[in-house]
Amino acid sequence: MIERRITKIVKGVTTIDGGGVNLKRIIASPELEMLDPFLLLDEFGSENPEDYIAGFPPHPHRGFETITYMLNGKLRHEDTAGNKGYLEDGSVQWMTAGKGVIHSEMPEQSDGLIRGFQLWLNLPKRKKMIEPSYKDIPCDKIPLMEFPSGSVKVISGKFNGLEGPGKPHTGMLYYDIFLKPNEDIRIPIENGWNGFCYVYEGKITCNKIMSKGHLGVLSTKGIFACNSENKDTRFLLIAGEPLNEPVARGGPFVMNTKSEVIQAFKDYHSGILD
Repeated sequence: MIERRITKIVKGVTTIDGGGVNLKRIIASPELEMLDPFLLLDEFGSENPEDYIAGFPPHPHRGFETITYMLNGKLRHEDTAGNKGYLEDGSVQWMTAGKGVIHSEMPEQSDGLIRGFQLWLNLPKRKKMIEPSYKDIPCDKIPLMEFPSGSVKVISGKFNGLEGPGKPHTGMLYYDIFLKPNEDIRIPIENGWNGFCYVYEGKITCNKIMSKGHLGVLSTKGIFACNSENKDTRFLLIAGEPLNEPVARGGPFVMNTKSEVIQAFKDYHSGILD
C-alpha cells in the first residue's frame, strides 16, 4: 500500500498578532504561504500572561472559517452576529465568517498555562458570502478512540467509525493523535487531499524525522503512516480537499479577487460588517 511521504518540513516563524499575543505562525509564513484549502496555522502557548493576556480584541473576517483548538487555558468569544462562547481546556471553537463578522477572542490563564492552535480553512467561492455561524465544541463532545499504543481525538472527519463534531463546508479531517513511545499508526486519507502533520510534543518518523515544533507537508496519495520515537508523542494530522480556486488575501479577508478584498475593507469601514 502506498504511504504518503513528507515532502517539506516547515518550522514557522515567531510573530505578534492581535493585541500583542506572541505566537508561532506555521502556515501563512514565508516558508509556507498556504496549503489549499488551509490558509493559516498558528500555535500559541505560554506560562507568562504578558505573552497572551492582551488577546485578540474586536477584528473582522470574511471568506473563510476559523478553527481554534485549546489544549490548555480558556478563551472568551463574542461577535457581531450575537454569538458568545467560552472555550475551556480541550475544547474547540468553530466559526464560519462567511459574508463577514467582527469578533473578539480574549484568553484566560488556566493552571499557569495557555496553549492551543488556530487554523484558517478557506471557503469555496460559492460559499464565501454565506451567513456567518458559530459553534462551541466542548471537550466531552469530541470523540476519542483509545487503543494500546495511543489515541486519536476526532475533531472533524471520520476515523474508525467515529465522526468528529466539526462540520466544515469542504472535505476535511482534523485529528489530535497521541502515541506512546516506539509505537506506530496508519491512517487513511482521501487521495488528492492536501495534508500535513504538526508535532507539538515528542518526535515522529515517516520517511523523515519530525521534531517538536515542525510541520510536515504530505504527498497527496496513500495512507499516512508514522512511528513515535522513545517518548510520548502528540501531533495534529490535518488534511482537506483542495479548492483549486484563486486566492486574494488582505489581512483578515480572504476572497477570490483583489476587488473583492477591497470591497470587504470598504464594507468594514462603512459599518456593513456590524
